[in-house]
Amino acid sequence: MSKRSDKIDQAIADPGSASEPAGDDDVPLTIGDLADEFDITTRAIRFYEARGLLSPVRRGANRSFTRRDRARLRLILRGKNLGFTLEDIAEYLALYDADPTQLTQTRLLLDKIEGHIADLVAKRADLDRTLADLKEIRAQCKRHLGSKG
Repeated sequence: MSKRSDKIDQAIADPGSASEPAGDDDVPLTIGDLADEFDITTRAIRFYEARGLLSPVRRGANRSFTRRDRARLRLILRGKNLGFTLEDIAEYLALYDADPTQLTQTRLLLDKIEGHIADLVAKRADLDRTLADLKEIRAQCKRHLGSKG
């Protein structure tokens, strides 16, 4: 299993893990450090920055990422892994910053999760119907070939 999968699995299992403890993690990270930590490309990080999801400090041409950026990236990757759009993730992150009680954020997340579950259940039903149809066609083909010897 990759380091990225481990990090995402940890964030899914423990949503509070997106909050980083203080300490040595206060040392600024380069884009390469962050990419290595999450096993993603620097291009992906620049893309999230361009979309306004990350806001590293700029020192000339260099980016300096903080614990906050690391936590936001963890939430971004977690959301993508769960199938949420970048727009959904951006909305969630905006509330994460705006509401210290996180009640509004939690309500939004619950609504998004309920919708996502409903979509996945509908897709599973569609897949089950398609599989049943394909299996029936396969059985017909085998019967036809068996009768023609």
